[in-house]
Amino acid sequence: MRAATWRWSWAIVAGAMTAALLLFVALPILAIFLRLPAERLVGAASSPGAVQALGVSLKTSLIALAVIVLTGTPAAYALAVWRFPGRPVVETLLELPLVLPPAVAGLGLFAAFGRAGLLGGALRAAGVEIPFTQVAVVMAQAFVALPFYVRQAVAAFRSIDPELLGASRTLGAGPGKTFLRVAVPLAAPGLAAGAALAWARALGEFGATIMFAGSLPGRTTTLPLAVYADFSGGDLEGALAISALLVAASAGLLVAVKLLARRRQEPDDGLDEGRDGWASTSTSVAA
Repeated sequence: MRAATWRWSWAIVAGAMTAALLLFVALPILAIFLRLPAERLVGAASSPGAVQALGVSLKTSLIALAVIVLTGTPAAYALAVWRFPGRPVVETLLELPLVLPPAVAGLGLFAAFGRAGLLGGALRAAGVEIPFTQVAVVMAQAFVALPFYVRQAVAAFRSIDPELLGASRTLGAGPGKTFLRVAVPLAAPGLAAGAALAWARALGEFGATIMFAGSLPGRTTTLPLAVYADFSGGDLEGALAISALLVAASAGLLVAVKLLARRRQEPDDGLDEGRDGWASTSTSVAA
C-alpha cells in the first residue's frame, strides 16, 4: 500500500513538473503567434526589411553550412577513426564554441581578422576586408555552428562497424575511397541530422554576427538582427512577424533532426540496410 502511494505521489509530482516546464516553454512561443492576427503577421513578415533579412540569412547560413560540412566531415571522420596524440585536445577545441558566449566569439573573430587584428595587416595588404561584410556573417555563423555538426558527425562515424571499414581496406580501397564510398553513406543519417542542427544554429546566430559583421540593412542584417532592430525601434509587429518565421524554421529543422535520429535508432532495419548497401557496393569499392 505504501509503495503504491509513493508511486502515485511521484507520478503526480513528475506530471506537475512536466506540465509546468511545458507551459514555461510553450507560452512564449505561442505568444509570438497569438499577439497579432495571422494576416497582420503575414503582412509584416513580407515587408521589404523582413524579405531582405530573410535573403541574407538564407544565403549566408547555407554558405556557412556548406563550409562546415565540407571541412567538418573529414575532420570528424579522423577524430572518430584515427588514434593520434592530442586527439582529446583537438576535440575540445572544436567543441569550445558551444560554451563560449556569442559576443566573445564575435570579439575573438574581430581580434583575429579585423583591421587591427592578428591577421588584419596581412589581409589589408592583400586588399581583403572582412569585418562588416557578408563574409564576416558567414564566418560568425560557421564558428558558432561548427561544433553542432562535428559532434554529431563524430558520433555517426563511431557507430559504424569497424569491420566494414577494415573489409574495405582488405579489398584494396585506400583511405579516401573507404571514407567516401563506405563511411559517408553508412553515416549519412547522422551527418544529415548534424547538418540540420548546424543550420538551425547558424540561422539563429545573433551575438557573434553583430560584433563581427554589424547590422547593415540588405548586407549583414540577418533575421535575428532584424528582430532586434524592429523591437528596439518600436516596431513590435515586425519583430513578432520575423520571430514567427524563425520559430517555424527552427521547428521544421528540429522535426527533421528527430526523424533522422529515429531512423538511426532502428537497429534491425539500419543494420540490414547497412549490410545490404555494403554487399552491393563492395566490388565497386575495390574497383
